[in-house]
Amino acid sequence: MLQILDALLCCLALWLVCMNSMQAGTQMIKLRGGSKGLVRFYYLDEHKSCIRWRPSRKNEKAKISIDSIQEVCEGKQSEIFQRYADGSFDPNCCFSIYYGDHMESLDLVSSSGEEARTWITGLKYLMAGISDEDSLSKRQRTRDQYPLELGKGCQQTFDEADKNGDGSLSINEVLQLMHKLNVNLPRQKVKQMFKEADTDDNQGTLGFDEFCAFYKMMSTRRDLYLLMLTYSNHKDYLDTEDLKRFLEIEQKMTNVTKEHCLEIINQFEPCLENKKQEALGIDGFTNYMRSPSGDIFNPEHYQVNQDMSQPLSHYFITSSHNTYLMGDQLMSQSRVDMYSWVLQSGCRCVEVDCWDGPDGEPIVHHGYTLTSKILFKDVIETINKYAFIKNEYPVILSIENHCSVIQQKKMAQYLIEILGDKLDLSSVHNEDPTKLPSPESLKGKILVKGKKLPANISEDAEEGEVSDEDSADEIDDDCKLMNGDRVENIAKKKLDSLIKESKIRDCEDPNNFTVTTLPSSGKLSHKSDIKKVIIFTLLYSLHVFTLPCKVGLFFPSRMSRQKKTMKLSRALSDLVKYTKSVGIHDVETERNWQVSSFSETKAHQILQQKPEQYLHFNQHQLSRIYPSSYRVDSSNYNPQPFWNAGCQLVALNYQSEGRMLQLNRAKFSANGNCGYVLKPKCMCQGVFNPNSEDPLPGQLKKQLVLRIISGQQLPKPRDSMLGDRGEIIDPFVEVEIIGLPVDCYKEQTRVVDDNGFNPMWEETLVFMVHMPEITLVRFLVWDHDPIGRDFIGQRTIAFKSMMPGYRHVYLEGIEEASIFVHVAINDICGKVSNDTWAPSLHITHFITLGLKGLFLRNPKQASLDSHAAGQLHRKHSFSSHILRRTASAPTKSQKKNKKGFPEIAIDTKDNSSEGASEDRELEDSSQPRFEQEPENTSPLPFKRQLPNPVSRSLALGVLKAPRDATYGTVSHSLCQLPHQLPKSLKKYYDTLRI
Repeated sequence: MLQILDALLCCLALWLVCMNSMQAGTQMIKLRGGSKGLVRFYYLDEHKSCIRWRPSRKNEKAKISIDSIQEVCEGKQSEIFQRYADGSFDPNCCFSIYYGDHMESLDLVSSSGEEARTWITGLKYLMAGISDEDSLSKRQRTRDQYPLELGKGCQQTFDEADKNGDGSLSINEVLQLMHKLNVNLPRQKVKQMFKEADTDDNQGTLGFDEFCAFYKMMSTRRDLYLLMLTYSNHKDYLDTEDLKRFLEIEQKMTNVTKEHCLEIINQFEPCLENKKQEALGIDGFTNYMRSPSGDIFNPEHYQVNQDMSQPLSHYFITSSHNTYLMGDQLMSQSRVDMYSWVLQSGCRCVEVDCWDGPDGEPIVHHGYTLTSKILFKDVIETINKYAFIKNEYPVILSIENHCSVIQQKKMAQYLIEILGDKLDLSSVHNEDPTKLPSPESLKGKILVKGKKLPANISEDAEEGEVSDEDSADEIDDDCKLMNGDRVENIAKKKLDSLIKESKIRDCEDPNNFTVTTLPSSGKLSHKSDIKKVIIFTLLYSLHVFTLPCKVGLFFPSRMSRQKKTMKLSRALSDLVKYTKSVGIHDVETERNWQVSSFSETKAHQILQQKPEQYLHFNQHQLSRIYPSSYRVDSSNYNPQPFWNAGCQLVALNYQSEGRMLQLNRAKFSANGNCGYVLKPKCMCQGVFNPNSEDPLPGQLKKQLVLRIISGQQLPKPRDSMLGDRGEIIDPFVEVEIIGLPVDCYKEQTRVVDDNGFNPMWEETLVFMVHMPEITLVRFLVWDHDPIGRDFIGQRTIAFKSMMPGYRHVYLEGIEEASIFVHVAINDICGKVSNDTWAPSLHITHFITLGLKGLFLRNPKQASLDSHAAGQLHRKHSFSSHILRRTASAPTKSQKKNKKGFPEIAIDTKDNSSEGASEDRELEDSSQPRFEQEPENTSPLPFKRQLPNPVSRSLALGVLKAPRDATYGTVSHSLCQLPHQLPKSLKKYYDTLRI
């Protein structure tokens, strides 16, 4: 015991030394791609939350969050260090910090090895402190600081607002802070709150404690306060019974006990007096709703929650294309770091393009282009190191083999020596030899995808011929660069300059070809669709291509293939077991244990011509889709159509951040981001046409009712169309459904003028979904501009991962920014589409319902949003059109909404438990859980019977409250002023109205 205590004390002492040294700061050299380094002063901020440096033109933005650090490497391991000659720096003084989603590197050289070790140790201590938390728990720490906890977060805001550093804030400094926070309050209102908070003898300024009181007044959520009042019987707190009723009615939780409610109060209530009284006040309620418990994403989906014992062909598998590339397909750098990054981000299929290299060493690069080259051995070592760090499910190594037999043998040697038992599949148990093994049975294994010698070749033969067309050779002959060495220098210079000049914002238009790529420097660069033409035109001018005109674009001329067969080594062929690579395009021919590769163009053609056959084809073998060879800027295609057809390996360019990768992340987040997502049963057996208007007749559809209530801490756009104007934003929310063609639809809220701090929308959007298992829901926040709109942020989530009730949707990459919504999901039967369903239900539709039911003392256990879902579309009122400012024209492909009542049958019961896991039951029934969807439910026909008076009134258009009904939800009228509040609470509520 004493030895353990001594060890703990030593660790604590070392931690304190590292923290103190890092906060004191160190002068170090930052290396860049060029020849010169930059001398900067680096230090850990007082909250131990980020690394900062000075001098910097970025000022306050010159920082790296500790939460964003992925890895700290000692010595000269990064690509930047490799550019410097040996002996330039002492390896003991060098280290690299990899941070962000794209593993950007900060490469530093300290003055001594002791200083470098202090920073490396200190950073690893800080990372270890959060390494056991999932990403959402990390976000909770940031959210709780800003703006709810009046501790570190408030202190940081206070320090940033205190421009003159005198320890207090004047009214002018407070007004500047309000503008920075995107709040447009009347000056008189700000002065009134300032005066109420200024209680000490030093009048005219706010000290820290006074500022905390002011900040609390400003940031208290009106929507959450009204929600709390509804369930507290007009008290300013929730007792355990109130909280239990809220969790059961709105959040659809079951088995909620008093003990669980007390745990919530003890964890989230900051007031000690409230804790003693077993009460949850507005601050505690807000903390709870902003915690992971109030997030829209199902927390069970952070872990693997699906059946992993099905054949591989029954899963979608996240896949990377040309994994080694950092940027475009012609000129960019190849790096082994890309393999570690994509594998740790959840990718389970990586690509290795192998070519003959010097000194008998096979190399990896994009053939017939000017991309840089890396050693095959280094790639395999990196894959071996990082393949199973995040999860143990199998990795598919897609090898594009262009090597001679001699170097193929070297490849096989490296694979066997480095990967070892990971290649041994003899222990894999497979009950049905005609089917592929399951991800569960292949845990910890690496499958080699490549060519395989025919069975008729003698086993004694060390090599044999295979068809060159058996391979998915992604480099079309018409895109191969000829005479590369002759033009390399001039092409690199011209293309690099073009890339730097074409930094165009990534548009959210799904039809837009613009993408963001990651060049060798590690910084994001934005390129437009015109880049393809520019690059090809440049290469044409350099006599690299001949470019005849074709359909308005320039394409290289096609050259005849020089060979039809190639030599394949027996040693390399024997490593291919279940994943033989073929180029078959006949989807009506069924072959097991093969991987058929299709270009996106060919796959799209098959999907249009033979959708049912393609779906059946993908039930028994694997299909890999790869980008067109004309996507030289590494842009990505839309993966959803190929998922709709059951294609498993939809390979994307991971270096190109944007809409398509966001869809990919959302899809695979639904199963613990393990890289495997189980297909729906109808995709694994039976046949249907995914392009049909009613692909699954007779099956229940899902109706998604989304109440967009409010926004919190929405930042200004990074790149406004009108430049850095410093104006407060005019936000609106767009919701897009992405799935089967019949389900694809988008709707948007009205615009809220001059409020990014706490805008209120209070609008209901209704969507119809035929196959929720493959559907994604995308939330986008825009800033309305007179000449268009500016992108603020987005969050995409799988339909099956959404939680019911009141939830926060946190924008991806903007941790403090969120929108507050209410989610309800209902069963619908009959033929219906989004074109005939009500696209939105505005707050004005519900005003005539009255507010009496909102504030009755004993609300019944029923949620009105499930009944509001029964509201059918009819012509918007004039007032509704006035209130609904739109920022852009509707999508051209959308049809006009039909008037009148469609002939459908509706089941309006609330099955909002869709967010809960359907694949496993919770073992402990005493724990709070979410209601599961009943197995045997029979929807009631809309025309015959309605389940209750509320739905009947809404369906008939008679917007009045039934005589005996009371309402237990406030989702339809949160923004309305409650006239029936007691005077003691009404005065406080009035202070919240901004």
